[in-house]
Amino acid sequence: MRLIFIGQGRMGKYSASAVEETGDEIVEIITRKNISNLKKMGKIADAVIDFSSPSALPEIVEYVCRTKTPLISGTTQYTKEEMDLLYSVSEEVPMLWSANFSIGIAVFCKTLQTIADSLKPTFEIELTEALYRQKTYAPSDTSLMLLNAVDPDCKYTKVYGRQGTQLQRKRNEIGVHSLRGSNVASIYTMHFFGIDEEFEITHRAATPRIFVLGAINMAHHIVEKPKGIYTIEELLFKQ
Repeated sequence: MRLIFIGQGRMGKYSASAVEETGDEIVEIITRKNISNLKKMGKIADAVIDFSSPSALPEIVEYVCRTKTPLISGTTQYTKEEMDLLYSVSEEVPMLWSANFSIGIAVFCKTLQTIADSLKPTFEIELTEALYRQKTYAPSDTSLMLLNAVDPDCKYTKVYGRQGTQLQRKRNEIGVHSLRGSNVASIYTMHFFGIDEEFEITHRAATPRIFVLGAINMAHHIVEKPKGIYTIEELLFKQ
């Protein structure tokens, strides 16, 4: 499969080794410096994989709609208006957006959806995330995915870290704690604390390359699909 890869950050560093492993080909790399090239390009690839920044969105939307090229997007920190613009491409091409393309994280979310209602009546829930030191915001979008999986109706109060006194834990709350250090790719743990027992699920990423590999995997899934919005969950679990 021929791919256009957009982005030069952490994901861009792993794009070459990822396609070497999957047997695909990157025919064009678009960065902040040459984003204007999209306006002059025709359809040269089977799919576009975007790990860039929200500022590149208008050019990407124009390109994929004009050339009818499927879009896989892993860019985060979009505003609501930007998300609406991103999803508008589904009127022209198949597209998939996710904050995390790890297959393990998709299974993590699916597992939480399956077990949460059984544990919530008697177990208390805490989430910890550990990410590289240059991460500019907290909690991460992946943590928000996990929180939504365990509490889809937002019935629990989210408590982001704890400091001070009189902090006894209330029944219907979920603690969320963010760790940052060195070049950690990502570690996510959902803790369930019961009386005299603890159950937890942890996902560890060795390098960010797994996210590029996951995006390529999803590109293979949707490249022949009709136009519309797709999710990792429905493609993996046939929902």
